[in-house]
Amino acid sequence: MPNDGGAGVGVSGPRADVAGADDAAASSPAPEEALREQVLAFAGAVLAAVYELDDNADGLRLVETAGGRTAMYGLPETYSLSGASPVADAFCADRPLWLDSAALAAYRENGAGRLPPEVSLGALPLGAPGGPRGCLVVVGDNPDGFGTEQRGFLEAYAGQVAARLRARDGAPRSLLALALDRLRVGSFTVDLSTGRIDADARLLELAGIGPDDYDGRGESLLALAVPEDLPALMSMVDPGHMPPGGRELEFRVRRPSGELRWLRVRSRMLADTAGTPERVVGVVADASYLRTGVDEISRVQLLSARLANAMTIRDVSRVVASALREPLGAARVALAETEGDRLVVTVLDPPQHSAWPDVWRSEWRSEWPDAPIRDLPTLEAALREGRTTLWPADAALEPGLAGVGPGGLAVLPLPAQGRVAGVCLIGWDEPHEFAPEERSLLTATAGLVGQALMRAHAHDAEQELATMLQRSLLPRRLPELPGGVAVARYLPAMRGLQVGGDWYDVIALSENRVALVIGDVQGHSAGAAAIMGQMRTAIRAYAVEGHPPDVVVSHANRLLVGMETDLFATCCYVDLDMEEGNAWFVRAGHLPPLLRLPDGSTEEVTAEGGLPLGVLAEADFPMTSVGLSPGTVLVLLTDGLVESASLHLDEGLRRMRVVLSAGDPSDAGRLADDLLGDRIRRDDDVALLVMRYDGMKVRPIRANWTVWRLPDAVMHARRFTTRTLRAWKITEVSDVVLLVVSELVTNALVHTTGEVRVDFTLGADRLRVAVTDSSPRAPAKPVIVDWEATGGRGILLVEAVSATWGSVPLGGGKQVWSEIVVPLREPEEPEEPEGAAQES
Repeated sequence: MPNDGGAGVGVSGPRADVAGADDAAASSPAPEEALREQVLAFAGAVLAAVYELDDNADGLRLVETAGGRTAMYGLPETYSLSGASPVADAFCADRPLWLDSAALAAYRENGAGRLPPEVSLGALPLGAPGGPRGCLVVVGDNPDGFGTEQRGFLEAYAGQVAARLRARDGAPRSLLALALDRLRVGSFTVDLSTGRIDADARLLELAGIGPDDYDGRGESLLALAVPEDLPALMSMVDPGHMPPGGRELEFRVRRPSGELRWLRVRSRMLADTAGTPERVVGVVADASYLRTGVDEISRVQLLSARLANAMTIRDVSRVVASALREPLGAARVALAETEGDRLVVTVLDPPQHSAWPDVWRSEWRSEWPDAPIRDLPTLEAALREGRTTLWPADAALEPGLAGVGPGGLAVLPLPAQGRVAGVCLIGWDEPHEFAPEERSLLTATAGLVGQALMRAHAHDAEQELATMLQRSLLPRRLPELPGGVAVARYLPAMRGLQVGGDWYDVIALSENRVALVIGDVQGHSAGAAAIMGQMRTAIRAYAVEGHPPDVVVSHANRLLVGMETDLFATCCYVDLDMEEGNAWFVRAGHLPPLLRLPDGSTEEVTAEGGLPLGVLAEADFPMTSVGLSPGTVLVLLTDGLVESASLHLDEGLRRMRVVLSAGDPSDAGRLADDLLGDRIRRDDDVALLVMRYDGMKVRPIRANWTVWRLPDAVMHARRFTTRTLRAWKITEVSDVVLLVVSELVTNALVHTTGEVRVDFTLGADRLRVAVTDSSPRAPAKPVIVDWEATGGRGILLVEAVSATWGSVPLGGGKQVWSEIVVPLREPEEPEEPEGAAQES
């Protein structure tokens, strides 16, 4: 932090000249001293001094100061406890003493003080078992004395100084700095000429910013403030609105984790030698520290406000840990749910294994341990009774609990809906004396946390149910593609009900054609999810029927218009020939797909788009043809990935292209994860479909035969089949293939009218036999076949000898197909059979 030249206390009035002379003679304060001076300014003080009981126990000696020089304010090196002075009186009475300038004048009239006029003073005993061990003396430049909140802060500060004084082992350590660190007070300096804000690590921690994530720009800090509080916060650095004594303000920040936190800032303007405003120095503290420990209502209200914004069990756990551990000065906080005979821990603070007893560490099998309740009988009894239990230091507890709070332990069963939902453990390392009102505070806290935990359980269960419903409407797995790999990712929104309208699909149209679909139904509701499920089913049905891409989308559009719903949908449909690499794109109001070319460059597919589905029944959906080379990656995505309130669509697409270009196309799954990025908090659903087109290494070869309705038609079909198998050098499967051809052609001739066609397709290790006819009725397997019957076994025989078989509608008729395993062939082109194209 920049050096504030010792002027951070802002001395003014009759003592300004003296202060300036002292400052000129003194060296610039070190950063730690500058921090202490700014914190004193926060409390309205210009000087702080720590006095410790001397070896003879009859006086107090000065051991440390911060701020101005003690001689300038008349503070002596020692105070006699038998003398009449505010410091001695406060120490002997063991209670804080606050004096404004008039009260100090009365001490001077009695010959008891040497402090200059127009100052105020506070003397705070540094308590310890058996009586105070010292006194914290603070001097303020406001003649009216210290305000109520300033007194509360200084009393909390004195408590931390007292704790550091008791723990001191003789090493030369700064009591004031250590106490400030425990109070979590941060400091900052604003350079008015550049607008740069230098903030220390504690301030960044309060704001929820990592030390490496802060760029020094004021906008980065102000962006975290709640918009309603921003104008008042901006005035804190406006020279025209800064009074001589500085300004103080309480405001709210929304931390990156989503937690809302109240902070208190106090700032003071510093001028150069010519009197021109040069810098603003100030400090920021958690507002809960300024509301003193006896203000239990404020603490409960603060916890209640924080829990109101905690939706999940993880959120509740984090809020409880942050709201209890530091404010109560505890060393450990654990929150756990009870499931059967085990504690299911949801958070431990601190999270390090070494900070917890052995029985906890031995059960540490995942993020948090699941400690067995039977190993903690005292805790088991407290849960059975269901009431808050406070154990003082050195209580006779089992090691699993004694190690949590050797200086004191609070066990808070968390009641909710007539049962104990969990338990919160708060432990202290140093001896902790439970005040009478502390039990009421902890009991109220337990009730709040228990209700929040049950609410979070209901929320998590609702989100899990919604997510399960959403995923049930999406494909369970994607088909294996010849000559390519497809992967998909789906992330539900993290606000409201997690049921949205984003969907994706991969549809195998034939042995070498595939359809890729991605879409988004407007809104986040059960209605949007229902429409999404219907649209996905309809598009799949139209695609499998064999319609071209524009017809598929047109049919889906008319269907949605006919539903008479207020919702509309966007969609992108791609029909891809895996053998040739030809892709036909149809866009209905959806984002353009992205391509990553084999050389690593990226581009948007310039496919002409149509209206969203459900807007106009007679809308046109033009097709765009694009040729894909092996090694090309095709990306289909929804707007939740590239657009938000803080991200413009064009910038989002540009970022996607940068990530896509830098990714590794050899691992499509990793590439999809890279495109998703770190999207922990989402305002919209995200659907992503990534396909890498490799091209077919062994390109299929085809032959077909149109069957004429003659008495010997099956014989001609068998002859063509024999010639084809011989030409393709796979005669070892002739018997099986001839059987399949005979049965399928016979069924088509007997049970249908019109044209019958036989198609053969030879892949790397499969031969596909397909017989197409003009009847839409699918073949049926007989349930019972009479042994004396002369027919009825054809489909049973086909099923028995085929690796797989099926029937699909096709152009008003159907196609019955069978696949037979053949020896794996090398990528070479066998000769075409004679008359393969057409033969009668």
